Amino acid sequence: MSAANTVLKTSLRNFFAHKGRMALSAVAVLLSVAFVTGTLVFTDTMDKTFDKLFTATASDVTVSPRDSDVEGSDTGRPEALPASLLATVKKADGVKSAEGAVSSMNVTVVNADNENMGSENGAPTIAGNWTRNDLRSMEITSGHAPRGPTEVMVDADTAKKHHLKLGDPLRTISVSGDIDARISGIASFTVTNPGAAVVYFDTATAQRELIGRTGQFTQINIAAAGGVSDTQLKKNVAAELSGNGTYKIQTQQESADANAADVGSFMDVIKYALLGFAGIAFLVGIFLIINTFSMLVAQRTREIGLMRAIGSSRKQVNRSVLVEALLLGVVGSVVGVGAGVGLAVGLMKLMSAAGMDLSTGDLTVKWTTPAVGLLLGIVVTVLAAYLPARRAGKVSPMAALRDAGTPASAGAGAVRAVIGVLLTGGGGFALYLATQADKASEGSLWLGAGIVASLVGFVVVGPLLAGIVVRVISAVLLRFFGPVGRMAERNALRNPRRTGATGAALMIGLALVACLSVVGSSMVASATDQLDKSVGADFIVEPSNGGITPQAAAALKKVQKDGLVSHVTEVKFVKATVTTPSGKKEKEELSAASPSYAEDLRRDMTAGQLSAAYGKDAMSVGSEFADRNHVKVGDTMTVAFGHGRTAKLEVAAITNDEDTVFDKGAMYTNVATAARYVPADRLPLNGMMFAKAAGSDDDSAKAAAAYKALKKSVASDPTVKVKDQTDYKQTLQDQIGQLLNMIYGLLALAIIVAVLGVVNTLALSVVERTREIGLMRAIGLSRRQLRRMIRLESVVIALFGALLGLGLGMGWGATAQKLLALEGLGVLEIPWPTIIGVFVGSAFVGLFAALVPAFRAGRMNVLNAIATE
Repeated sequence: MSAANTVLKTSLRNFFAHKGRMALSAVAVLLSVAFVTGTLVFTDTMDKTFDKLFTATASDVTVSPRDSDVEGSDTGRPEALPASLLATVKKADGVKSAEGAVSSMNVTVVNADNENMGSENGAPTIAGNWTRNDLRSMEITSGHAPRGPTEVMVDADTAKKHHLKLGDPLRTISVSGDIDARISGIASFTVTNPGAAVVYFDTATAQRELIGRTGQFTQINIAAAGGVSDTQLKKNVAAELSGNGTYKIQTQQESADANAADVGSFMDVIKYALLGFAGIAFLVGIFLIINTFSMLVAQRTREIGLMRAIGSSRKQVNRSVLVEALLLGVVGSVVGVGAGVGLAVGLMKLMSAAGMDLSTGDLTVKWTTPAVGLLLGIVVTVLAAYLPARRAGKVSPMAALRDAGTPASAGAGAVRAVIGVLLTGGGGFALYLATQADKASEGSLWLGAGIVASLVGFVVVGPLLAGIVVRVISAVLLRFFGPVGRMAERNALRNPRRTGATGAALMIGLALVACLSVVGSSMVASATDQLDKSVGADFIVEPSNGGITPQAAAALKKVQKDGLVSHVTEVKFVKATVTTPSGKKEKEELSAASPSYAEDLRRDMTAGQLSAAYGKDAMSVGSEFADRNHVKVGDTMTVAFGHGRTAKLEVAAITNDEDTVFDKGAMYTNVATAARYVPADRLPLNGMMFAKAAGSDDDSAKAAAAYKALKKSVASDPTVKVKDQTDYKQTLQDQIGQLLNMIYGLLALAIIVAVLGVVNTLALSVVERTREIGLMRAIGLSRRQLRRMIRLESVVIALFGALLGLGLGMGWGATAQKLLALEGLGVLEIPWPTIIGVFVGSAFVGLFAALVPAFRAGRMNVLNAIATE
């Protein structure tokens, strides 16, 4: 018991004696734990917000079409029920009341200035009729509900965001046409609205304009009588409807769960992605903690030797260091959990400013969240300190008679070097095997193994690389600084293990940055190259919401009639079940297009001519499908069109799926063929359209006129975008650029922790070299030269980490691009401006990291420094 107390007292004394030196390690733990905790609190709060919304908006029992969530979005009209069903439902036992509802998310709402009133964060725009069920989640706070076709009610959040008021005009664009109305009322959510824009019409208008006909509803909302459970009511309604096979009948909880499941899958992607970046920050923090305790152990060698000389065992010394790590982990984790909750609140405020309203009243902190944060922070800290603690336990009593510092084991260094070289070589071989794979799925396994092995290998072999790379960097950079530069080089090389670990922390973050930069640039370059080779159309028309409405499609076709474009191509994506000649069935999506699509999107052929696929009752298949199912030109396929009849279509062409990214694996048929077998009201909207300017390809004046006319024709619908090839390329670049910027922002946490590691290493190194610094100052080294020496040492360490990270990342990125080439993205592009910018930026990171350590070194009292033991 006394031994345990002695260990604890020693640990506490050392911890508080060196609390300043441990501060940056604590910050690293704090940041990592805060990121994990903040992510969990934020996503749990989002889940709770949606759960409350879905529960509040669902009636006790809901009746809807069986396939309401499968095909409706393709046609632009929601699936519907006959209004006569309402009377049948009301007859069921336990029904207090029932009402028909209309709802559609295939709408766009614009104001008098043609500005989209919908959310910009991906939340839907919802239009429907105002019902009693809406009072469960909303209340009219201004004006009144719509009473006719010229009136509309809007939610208060949308009204506030876009400065709408009673009497303002709104135009709602649907597949049935435009609904022009003025705001008669404003309704406020009584639960949190995560950002959806909602408009309400009277029932007749909603049926006519959203469904396309009166006498139909998209669902029936049923309220239970007193004492009747939702489950019993569901059974009664199902019995009244003669079984529930034709309709989807759900209780309130089932409806809420189904909606939550749709949102939950998206939220899981966000949660695990953010936790992945938190894991990277933890990994980088491990190097910081290892370095901190390694240097503290080295500085206390004499002290530990004396403890061993007076009877402390190896276990007690080891335990003493681990207890210090435990204290560090506890302090950093506890503060990190609190900071994580604050981070979650900040994210909620940020999302609210962006349009996704999240109430702090729904802030959800499950008991598991702080438990996970504390456990991770403490375990990671203690594990990171294990090696330094083990090294401390090996200090012999004779170390008390030597100067501070323990010589490194040459044998251990040799073993480390061999292991590192083997791991790095194995990782490189795995990356090579990835480039030789025939399928991306197989190559991705080798890529993952190669990344892990090469990363671990570089970390292990870091001290060996430090001795080589630092000398090269010094020869190029430090020789201009004379003796000060040479001293900075020697300081960086004095402890290669420490330099390697410090550089490795920065290496991890920059390796990921370099890898993603190469992949992103290669994707843009490949897509641009494919666009130049494959797309023959001058203009591409894409909707940002659902499909292109019939009125927008008609307006585009009118430009062709005016003679400004030679053709306008329709492309509809029709769901179907395809049966091969061997009897195998596969669910597919046919690209039903105008015959001119063969000109607009050029495809290499394996067999036949693509133009033949647009003949009567003909189609094409991709080469991968043909090989998999032994299909050849001339075979007949049985195609059961979704919501349509079954057709026998002849395979007239087989497209080559290799080395392409546009329409890879697509099956083509004539849009007229699809129209013969699918009723007009079930035929999907155009997913996209193409156009070719009239005149020769080099007639820029006619191309400009056509471009202007096409844009003008759809100007009334802000969701339909007309792009020429330059616009389309820019869109691709912007989309990938935005994704990369978001990833870089998340990786910034790991880089910040790595910078803290550089600061910590330098600060502890200055303390370790106090006497040496005093002697150098005594023999004439000026404060300015001293500070420059420390800054140059920091720059060299930062550039060492950057060089390793960027080189490793470019290797990963080049390998990943080889796999992308199997999917048609065959151009490798190294973003040299980004790589060079990051490398140069690393030098400034080194300068920044050295500011405080260099300042403290310069302020040392020379005599006190010389007298330091």
